[in-house]
Amino acid sequence: MTRIPSKAEILDWISAHPTQTSKRDIAKAFGIKGADRIDLKRVLKELEEEGHLQKRKKTYSDPDQLPPVTILTVKRPSRDGDLYGRPLEWHGEGIEPVILLVLRASDPALGEGDRILARLTAVKGEDHNYEGRLIRRIGTNPKRVLGVFRTGAEGGRIVPIDKSASTEWMVPTDATNGAKDGELVEAEQAGPKARMGLPRARIVERLGDPSAPKAVSLIAIHQHGIPDQFPDQVMAEADAAKPIGLKGREDLRDLPLITIDPVDARDRDDACFAEADTDPKNSGGHVIWVAIADVAAYVHPGSALDREARKRGNSSYFPDRVVPMLPDRLSGDLCSLHENVPRASVVVRMQVDAEGNKIGHRFMRALINSSAALSYQEVQDAMDGRPSDKTAPLLDDVIKPLYAAYRALTKARAARQPLDLDLPERRIILDDDGHVVSVNFRDRLEAHRLIEEFMVLANVAAAETLIQKRTPLVFRVHEEPAPDKLDALRETAQAAGLSLAKGQVLQTRHLNALLNAAAGTDDAELINISTLRSMQQAYYNPENFGHFGLALRNYAHFTSPIRRYADLIVHRALITAHGWGPDKGKDGLRPDEIERLDDTATHISETERRSMIAERDTTDRYLAAYLSERVGNEFTGRISGMARFGAFVKLDETGADGLVPVRTIGREFFHFDAEAGTLMGADTGFTLAIGQRVTVRLTQAAPVTGGLELELLSVEDATVPTGGGRGRRSPAGRTVKRKAAKSKHKAAKTKRKVERKRRK
Repeated sequence: MTRIPSKAEILDWISAHPTQTSKRDIAKAFGIKGADRIDLKRVLKELEEEGHLQKRKKTYSDPDQLPPVTILTVKRPSRDGDLYGRPLEWHGEGIEPVILLVLRASDPALGEGDRILARLTAVKGEDHNYEGRLIRRIGTNPKRVLGVFRTGAEGGRIVPIDKSASTEWMVPTDATNGAKDGELVEAEQAGPKARMGLPRARIVERLGDPSAPKAVSLIAIHQHGIPDQFPDQVMAEADAAKPIGLKGREDLRDLPLITIDPVDARDRDDACFAEADTDPKNSGGHVIWVAIADVAAYVHPGSALDREARKRGNSSYFPDRVVPMLPDRLSGDLCSLHENVPRASVVVRMQVDAEGNKIGHRFMRALINSSAALSYQEVQDAMDGRPSDKTAPLLDDVIKPLYAAYRALTKARAARQPLDLDLPERRIILDDDGHVVSVNFRDRLEAHRLIEEFMVLANVAAAETLIQKRTPLVFRVHEEPAPDKLDALRETAQAAGLSLAKGQVLQTRHLNALLNAAAGTDDAELINISTLRSMQQAYYNPENFGHFGLALRNYAHFTSPIRRYADLIVHRALITAHGWGPDKGKDGLRPDEIERLDDTATHISETERRSMIAERDTTDRYLAAYLSERVGNEFTGRISGMARFGAFVKLDETGADGLVPVRTIGREFFHFDAEAGTLMGADTGFTLAIGQRVTVRLTQAAPVTGGLELELLSVEDATVPTGGGRGRRSPAGRTVKRKAAKSKHKAAKTKRKVERKRRK
């Protein structure tokens, strides 16, 4: 008879191996077989009754559920030719789930024994439990190229669109995937790199016309030099990563943390929980827990993963794809806080009083288990009296306490008065082919603001801790507006009959007073846009210059290390500051990193701007493609910018920006006043100014460039005057401009009239 381990030995095993604690795992660890399993089951039952263990579904730590991204081993094809995968990290006690592999035509052929990284979707009513879609084969990372396919006698060639790429690629006839001449294609290297001749490629995706919607984001990625191919060494390190256990961590798996994200979220890097503070000294206060994926445990300084993450600086998000900072094995799996899957995290426990002021906090390295993965809409619906089957059990003990803590934080926010801009965010909806179906404005739910406030509080706690412990870090810096931009905002406000205080140290409460005064008026959008334009751009710096927009003295990014390298630096700094674990030198902040913090901060500030520009260009191109079928239609909008060559108009329906060229307005010369932000007709005095309501006709939409050209039909419901002709004519028929002094005098006189009229 095999010796049954003692209760203490079983508890020690479970603590040391949190991902291998099913009855089967425990039996295997202690060599228990056959009928002896009955005695083991009895001991586990006693431990459960004594309160030492809490059984979750069919295991004592892991439910019988696979994470959305996991590694599979391809099984032998079935009689019907279907391919199935076996999960490499299945720890459940029940029957191993059946995973059907759903492959696309462009996916490579898979054979028995291949290891793949797959994205899983649970299915019901089928003879399989999951459907798996190939992300990539493990151990293979072929180089990819984006280019235009040119047919030839024996297949064809690919001409890369990347200007820095001088080498073309040869595509054999059997590897063209049906591509036609002139199509934009994505291809991968086929076979080993040739010593001589052109490299061989296999087309994996046809994107059609280079100006087609599906190609838009790929072109932007290559245009702006955003790295979208992970080197082999990086992929090898990611593939070798294993789940982190409990060693050296606090066990918070019973804390009912939940993740709240967009409904289409690909990764979940933060979880939260709140409860009433039981400390009698903090009556009416709350305890807020924020758990963030422990990326530093996987991405060590100096590793290939670290070098690539620093190079990218951040993830880039487009309407149809994400270019991640880290490979899918980490960003979509091991560092994503999936529901009911133990995950290594850095957790901060924060105490706030009844007025929402933080009165204490503590950081810890822990192992957590997210109890639910919810969307913003699900959480908001539950609070609004429409709970679902999933949120109903969580409403009283989890969701309502979150909102109670959030409402306390809103009191502190009201006292602090961070900048409160009201600018709707666009959301582009695409179909499967990459065509724009609709352009909506994202709803700003209370659930969104709740998570934002929790994350801001956690970021403040991280900055304060590192300052207190004198540990170097990168701060998120947002400086106050420059004087010249403030003067421009002040003039815009005056033209709208509003005022912005002058002669005092500017604070966000002054700007909020202006925004509140404009709220509900026709000038509200203008004032919000003008206030935004007066702001400096936020950046990263090892020096702490504060965050003007949030009205915070100490602020650092801590909550998104999956997608921002700045947050990873802060995590490493926290590891070093606390002396966590025996490997603190391995995953903490190293001396050489500290020496180059200035360079790193500058670099990641630049990569952030690069992503913003690429994302904006992509959005503009999608909007132009969407509106190209509506050329000739009329739209309403507001003048959002002014230049010597014309006026920029933001359309109400889509938020797209188009240009009204000055050459198309009336039949007179227009004088541009950069200081006042106006264009004024030399003959009629007709004036265009930022903020005016206009009606325009779409005359041209260019998806390739993202440009929209508009024709001005009316301004503030008044017809655009035709003017007195293009200046007076000389005897030779040449157009002669009016004398500059006379024109400027008339422009200034008309400007004063316009301003007086607005103030009434």
